[in-house]
Amino acid sequence: MSDQQALSAGNISEWLRCTRAALKDDSGAEVPCGECTACCRSSYFIHIQPHETATLSHIPDELLFPAPGLPKGNVLMGYDEQGHCPMLKNGACSIYEYRPATCRSYDCRIFPATGIVLTGKDRTLISQQAQRWKFSPSDSVDQQTQKALQKAGSFLRNKSKWFAPGELPGNSTQLAIMAIKVYDLFLDEGEQSIDDAKMAKAIIEVLKKFDAQRDPL
Repeated sequence: MSDQQALSAGNISEWLRCTRAALKDDSGAEVPCGECTACCRSSYFIHIQPHETATLSHIPDELLFPAPGLPKGNVLMGYDEQGHCPMLKNGACSIYEYRPATCRSYDCRIFPATGIVLTGKDRTLISQQAQRWKFSPSDSVDQQTQKALQKAGSFLRNKSKWFAPGELPGNSTQLAIMAIKVYDLFLDEGEQSIDDAKMAKAIIEVLKKFDAQRDPL
């Protein structure tokens, strides 16, 4: 198969339902990665939480360091001189059954779903893979869902001036996740009558409510 051939991303409404549920309970995502290891080779720092004891027991201590700005016990795992995760061995994850929750929940379909583009030279591999995903809307509900996700992504991308400092994340991945959390604000055509300042405020309120629903660890 050519690397440029399209990949089926599935039904967008079902994908969105599962993705939003995973964001609330850290259950991870079912991503049909196949043999793709783009995210493992893209210079990512991997956040590992204190309760992930099985994961931590399978990673050498010297590969971990305290996560800046997070409570004690939260750590990051870096990458090697090639930008590869140090747990990537012979082209595959050597601790796959014990991989961090961050890895379990990573799904590059968030980028084509929201229209947000992953930037940076270290993210080229993921960008190429993300561009291959194609969702298949089957009815008007799917079409409305896809349109709302794209509009949410566009607003967050192009209307940043209406948000207070610190309200928008500083990277494309978190921005796409934010769009997924607040997409329902853009389902109603009536949102066109809301000015940008009020929409930005509404987005932050919906985001807070969504995050408040997260299951406690």
